[in-house]
Amino acid sequence: MKSEPIPNPLRVKTPASAAVHLQTIGPEEAGQRLDNYLLRWAKGVPKSHVYRIIRSGEVRVNKKRAEPTTRLIEGDVVRLPPVRIAEPAQMAAVNSAQTKSRAHGYSDKMPILFEDEALLIVNKPAGLAVHGGSGISLGAIETLRITRPELKFLELVHRLDRDTSGVLLLAKKRSALVELHRQIREGQTDKRYYLLAHGEIIQGAQTMQLKYPLHKYLLPNGERRVRVDPDGLPSHTALRVTKALKREGAAITLAEAQLKTGRTHQIRVHLQKLGHAILGDDKYGFEDLDKAIKSKRLYLHAHVAGFTHPRTGVKMRIESPLPPEFTAMMKTFEQ
Repeated sequence: MKSEPIPNPLRVKTPASAAVHLQTIGPEEAGQRLDNYLLRWAKGVPKSHVYRIIRSGEVRVNKKRAEPTTRLIEGDVVRLPPVRIAEPAQMAAVNSAQTKSRAHGYSDKMPILFEDEALLIVNKPAGLAVHGGSGISLGAIETLRITRPELKFLELVHRLDRDTSGVLLLAKKRSALVELHRQIREGQTDKRYYLLAHGEIIQGAQTMQLKYPLHKYLLPNGERRVRVDPDGLPSHTALRVTKALKREGAAITLAEAQLKTGRTHQIRVHLQKLGHAILGDDKYGFEDLDKAIKSKRLYLHAHVAGFTHPRTGVKMRIESPLPPEFTAMMKTFEQ
């Protein structure tokens, strides 16, 4: 059955939007999570409200309650409840001149590593979230949607922590997004990170295989954290030491981490568990040591993304060089 087009929130007036819609998922929409599908449909509606209507059961998939993480498949029928969607004037206020100016400023710091008709791959700077929310009005995805208005479809393929820099993949076609998500789920992608860790990591001849079960939880203020827990989900990072640098009273290690699984904060928690937290990690790091060596950022950088091009079938390897902050920090240990 062919999917009906999702109503355009910028053209649907508030009274018309206050009705139940039954939406059949087509091939271009299949594979995405229910919450992401709804956030796209309900532009201008607070995220908290979107998650509330899922939890309350107002949103249904095939007449049944569903979780935000439910993966939609072709032919699913989604019940969309009455929602007051933002009017064009409200959306225009979001894209004010000031917001556009900030977006262009962020865009100038986010060079394009690769682009074709299906993909846009950028080098995200540290300190820029991949998407807005929780007090952040502009992230990488909002920035690119504002500065590239000619792109009718643009979605994140994966995420990076706000303070992590490096290769960030975005899809310009729904079919490309679905295919890359499949590759990620089936372990067919290669994601590698450079990191600087406290202390000298003794590796030996073999690559270190870090395998710790990880449990995600919330602090009282609602902030996400992860810890090693026997009842957590399995995770796996392959760690290769590049070199150790020492100076009086301190040492750091440059290493490459290859993700075998993609858990939240995985590399950061694995290095903490190893006893060699990443420099500048304000969640899992060593605050006193960071102050002593004057660490000014999280020294974690996504430097390689390997995958199969979703349209051409060509093997892709996109690389981002070591950031200058890494080089500068290492030089302080070479003097």
